[in-house]
Amino acid sequence: MNIVETEAYAGLGARPVPMGEGEREPHPSDSLRTFGAVVQALREHAGLSRGDLAAVVQYSKHTVESVELGRRMPDEAFIERAEEVLGNTGALRRAARHLSRGEVGLAAWFRRWARLEREAVSLCTYECRLVPGLLQSEAYARAVFEGTIPLRTDAELEAQLAARMERQTMMRERPTVPFSFIVEEHVFRRRFGDAQAMRGLVDHVLERSAPRNVTLQVVPLETGLHACLDGPVQVLETSDGRRLGYSEGQENGRLISAPKQVSLLCRRYETLRSQALSPSESRALLEQLRGEL
Repeated sequence: MNIVETEAYAGLGARPVPMGEGEREPHPSDSLRTFGAVVQALREHAGLSRGDLAAVVQYSKHTVESVELGRRMPDEAFIERAEEVLGNTGALRRAARHLSRGEVGLAAWFRRWARLEREAVSLCTYECRLVPGLLQSEAYARAVFEGTIPLRTDAELEAQLAARMERQTMMRERPTVPFSFIVEEHVFRRRFGDAQAMRGLVDHVLERSAPRNVTLQVVPLETGLHACLDGPVQVLETSDGRRLGYSEGQENGRLISAPKQVSLLCRRYETLRSQALSPSESRALLEQLRGEL
């Protein structure tokens, strides 16, 4: 299966980018590959082989090759020595500031959206399948990952769990960014684990949604059919005023940047917001559900 993502770079244009099977879970990050390409270009411009550069920077030829191919995170000594040898232009030092390892634990199709989330000035999330990742308790997230098919190794599961919990930190670190969640009532009624685990989930959601910049609204069962039945959706606003959407399904995700499509998603979200319970009513419902456990 090929996944088509809307390109998140180059001005956030709507150029479809096919992703092959081999690209779905790349180990090197984009920043490592880019840095490595810069090192290689500067090395070749200087007329040096990999062996030549290795001798000067006092690292093995294998290390130089791994850095250039984006397989290895260069340490500070490598960066400084390579900078001096390859022209001392400052290019490597500046590029090194943006280095990051591959986002282990995040699905490849979600990584671009996850990066955009951290810079957004507002984020809206509608979910009808499960508790949104930003509100999940650790026990709930673990149960979700343990139930995925194909089964994950223990190491993969722990990496996913760590990534999920780390992603939640942006809500605490960005107290002035509005986070809005609309979640179907049946999501909170779906059982996992024992009663203690369920109570822990509700307590976690209530705690995460308590700050003034976080709004949680529950769509009660009696609401019936509504405008967002096509599936879960997220919408964010960038610092320069652009709005982007994200839609996810089985084994794929799509970043939506076309203005008309994003506008439609926003209208659907706002309509559902008016149909959902108010934040105070939603908290009361969650507290009621907790009491029933």
